[in-house]
Amino acid sequence: MITSLPALRHAALVLAVSTFAFAGLARADDPPQPRSEASAPAGQKGGRGGGAQSASQNSPAAELHRLPPDSTTKQTLDLPGRTLDFTATAGSIRVFDGKGEPLADIAATSYELTGADRATRPVTFLFNGGPGASSAWLQFGAAGPWRLPLDGEALSPSASPEVKPNAETWLDFTDLVFIDPVSTGYSRFVASGEDARKSFYSVDGDVNAIALVIRRWLEKHDRLTSPKYVAGESYGGIRGPKVVRQLQLQHGVGVKGLILVSPLLDFREFTGTSLLQYVATLPSYVAVAREVKGPVKRADLADVEAYARGEFLADLVKGEADKEATNRLADKVAELTGIDQTVSRRLAGRFDVGEFRREFDRRNGKVTGRYDASVRGFDPYPDSGNSRFGDPSGDVLQAPLTSAAVDVLTRKLNWRPDGSYEVLNGAVEGQWDFGRGINPPQSVSDLRQILATDAKLNVLVAHGLFDLATPYFGSKRVLDQLPAFATQRVKFVVYPGGHMFYSRDGARQALRSEVEALIRE
Repeated sequence: MITSLPALRHAALVLAVSTFAFAGLARADDPPQPRSEASAPAGQKGGRGGGAQSASQNSPAAELHRLPPDSTTKQTLDLPGRTLDFTATAGSIRVFDGKGEPLADIAATSYELTGADRATRPVTFLFNGGPGASSAWLQFGAAGPWRLPLDGEALSPSASPEVKPNAETWLDFTDLVFIDPVSTGYSRFVASGEDARKSFYSVDGDVNAIALVIRRWLEKHDRLTSPKYVAGESYGGIRGPKVVRQLQLQHGVGVKGLILVSPLLDFREFTGTSLLQYVATLPSYVAVAREVKGPVKRADLADVEAYARGEFLADLVKGEADKEATNRLADKVAELTGIDQTVSRRLAGRFDVGEFRREFDRRNGKVTGRYDASVRGFDPYPDSGNSRFGDPSGDVLQAPLTSAAVDVLTRKLNWRPDGSYEVLNGAVEGQWDFGRGINPPQSVSDLRQILATDAKLNVLVAHGLFDLATPYFGSKRVLDQLPAFATQRVKFVVYPGGHMFYSRDGARQALRSEVEALIRE
C-alpha cells in the first residue's frame, strides 16, 4: 500500500526528518541495563532501587498496553506434492529508548521450517508500506503459508475471509518473518506523548525501528548466522534499501538479497509539476486500454515505452505554449488510451492518475482502480463535477483481509491481543513526517550504496502492468540510471496485474519462482 500522491504533494515531501528520531535507541525487547547506584540515585530513571524497574518494565501505562506473551505453535501444511511442518510464532518485540523507557511493541509473525539447519537456513523479513499498512498483504496474498484469494472484481467487502493453504508459499526455501510497524496490525505505542509518536512516524525513525526489530529477532531466535533477505512492498521501496543500509552500518547484519514488490523508489517523480509523472504512468494507461481487448504482457507495450521516453517527453518539454506539440501529444494519448480526443485536448494530454481513472470509462459511469486499473467500479457521483470516488480495486479488500488476519492470529496461532487489528491505518499517513527540506524522500541513493558496499547483494524488483499507485515504468526509468556494476545485480520483472499483482495465479507463481532463484543463488 502507498499513500495517495495528492496527500504527499500537500505534505512537503522531503527526507530531512527530525534528528532526534531514535537517536538514543540502542536495544529492543530488553531495556538497557540500569546504571549503578553511584551514578544514578535510587528513584531516578535508569537507577536502581526501583527506578529503572518501574520506569522501563512495570510502568502502569506500559503494562496497560502490553501485547500478550508470544505464542508458539506447531503447524502442518498439506500442499500439492509436499507437506510442510513448521513452527509459527506470533508475538512482539518491545522497543525502548536509550534511557530504558518503553516506546512500542512491534508485532511480528514468524514461520520456521521444522528440522532445518538454523545456521544455514535462509530467513526473509517482510513488510508492506503505506505508511500505515500492516504486513497482511504480503503474508496472506503472496508469501505466507495461508492465502486469502484476492480475485479483483470477484472480491467484495462481504466475501468470505477464509484462508486456504498457499501452494506458492515461500516457506519451502526460506523462513518468513512478517513485521507490522507501529500502529499497524496489532503493533502499538506503549509510551504516551507526542515525542514517542514523532520518533516512529518519520522516514528515518521508521527505518531505524524496523532495522532494530530485525536485529533483535535474529538475536532472540538464534539466527544471526542465517542467510538474510529483506522484502518490502509499495512504500517498502523507500524502506527496503534504507533498512538494508541501516543493518549494514548500525547493526552488523549483512543482507544477501532485497526483494521489492510494486515499490516506490523516488517521490520526486510524482512531486508538484514534474513532467516525469506523465512519462511514468502512460505505459500503464495504455496497458489498461489494451487489456480490454485481450491479455497484455509488457512486451506488447514496447512501442508505448519508446514513445513515452521519446516523442512524448520531447513534446511535454516544449510546453503548452507550443500548440502544435500539445495537440500532437494530446491526440496521440487519446489514440493510445481510447479516451475522447476533446477531453485529451482539454487536459493537454496530461492525465494525472485521478483524471485517467474517471475519464477512461466515464461513458459507462465507472471509474478504474488505483491499485489495479483493470478493475472498474461504479462512480458514486457520476454527474458531479468533482471526483468523489474510492478505489474499487483496493477498498473491497480491507474487510476480508482484516478478518482473515485476525482469524489466523487468534484461532490458528493462538495469539489474542486486545484492541483492533489495523490492516491499513490512514491516521499514520496523515501524521507522517516526510521532512522539511528540499529533497523529497527517495531510496535510490541507499540502493546504490548497498550494492556498492556488498558485491554479493542481489535485488529483485517486481511490478504489475496495471498499477497506477506505483507505475512500473517509473521504477524502470529510475533503475536505468544505476551504474553498470549495480544493474548487473538488479533484476526487473513486470507481470499482468496491479499493485497486488500476486492476486493473479500466474503472476504469483512467477514471482515465487523469481524469489526462489534469488535465494537459492
